[in-house]
Amino acid sequence: MNGKTVVVGLSGGVDSSVTAYLLQKEGYNVIGMFMRNWHDEEVTLSNDCPWLDDSNDALMVAETLGIPFQTIDLSKEYKERIVDYMFSEYAVGRTPNPDVLCNREIKFDVFLKAAVELGADYVATGHYCRKIIHENGEHGLLAGLDNNKNQSYFLCQLSQEQLQKAIFPIGNYQKSEVRELAKEAGIHISDKKDSQGLCFVGKIRLPQFLQQQLKSKQGKVLEIQDNLQMYTDYKTFYDYDNLQKSIDNLQSLTEPFIYSDKIGLEVATHQGAHFYTIGQRKGLQVGGRPEPSFVIGIDTVNNLVYTGQTDEHPGLNRIALKILNEDVHYILKSKTLKIGEELRIQARIRYRQELQDAWLIQKEEAMYVLFDKLQKGITPGQFCAWYVGDELIGSGTIFS
Repeated sequence: MNGKTVVVGLSGGVDSSVTAYLLQKEGYNVIGMFMRNWHDEEVTLSNDCPWLDDSNDALMVAETLGIPFQTIDLSKEYKERIVDYMFSEYAVGRTPNPDVLCNREIKFDVFLKAAVELGADYVATGHYCRKIIHENGEHGLLAGLDNNKNQSYFLCQLSQEQLQKAIFPIGNYQKSEVRELAKEAGIHISDKKDSQGLCFVGKIRLPQFLQQQLKSKQGKVLEIQDNLQMYTDYKTFYDYDNLQKSIDNLQSLTEPFIYSDKIGLEVATHQGAHFYTIGQRKGLQVGGRPEPSFVIGIDTVNNLVYTGQTDEHPGLNRIALKILNEDVHYILKSKTLKIGEELRIQARIRYRQELQDAWLIQKEEAMYVLFDKLQKGITPGQFCAWYVGDELIGSGTIFS
């Protein structure tokens, strides 16, 4: 026995269950704790990961492993830090990532503090990622070995203090191996499907969820042609063979395209611009167009949604993004760029996106990510995470 106590966030899924099992085998004093983050059943898809069933599964896992178990109600903190934030972001036409925020604000903050009060030395979760300690004492975060389940992106906002208390036991395993370990441990949910949706909440009906605070208001869906002069002008600001030219024009490369109802063709109506997100295809209810339509712009002030045909539309594809300095977060402080410095990185702007070759560039006014190739659906409010090799270095909230 190593004598250390670890609280495992048991979600009722196979990954967190095997996390508890592996830590138990390593000699930790393991405590299972289920987070209840939600009370509103009206917007939850009851057939997909309801919290009560998950809580019961977590309890049964704890009984199988013979570890203490308790439920902690964090719904108040979740509403204040995650739900209210989501409402405020959608209201201004930005698209938040609640799972990234849940890890930073709930699992590794409120939940971590509750675990420490119980006498825990660490908290552990079933994330597919790996932690290392560098020679200078910094805690690093590596991608999980299962390329299909690498979840380091969701942890891109963690601090050194949070990582110091975190353990990720399944980061060295493939998902198939985790299921086999669950069977070995006699865990009854070894074949349970992976949950989706908000962390420890499950899938929600997003329109109904948003309508709790954001009122419906009918407006126009306007289609923008792909041959506007602004798109031609945009291409003049970057050159694949001339990196310095692109760097000199980063401000222009990240400025949003400005549309108006004067240049768009009305193709449908909507019930509120704040219900949509850049790159969205499903739920537009735009019919009769030659090609599939995608959201390329949102104007919540004038309640307009702009679309373009095909995902190759120039309004949907950008070469660079901007992150305000106050929204830049380094996991490794030793990798912090000074003004005028650049770093060769790989980056992703959403979970499951393959890493994209890029430059990280620190200017006086902001941080920029300049990609080698055009990126589809760069979405304000989402997180861009950057890596060197398979190590997550930092992240930031996309401004434009």
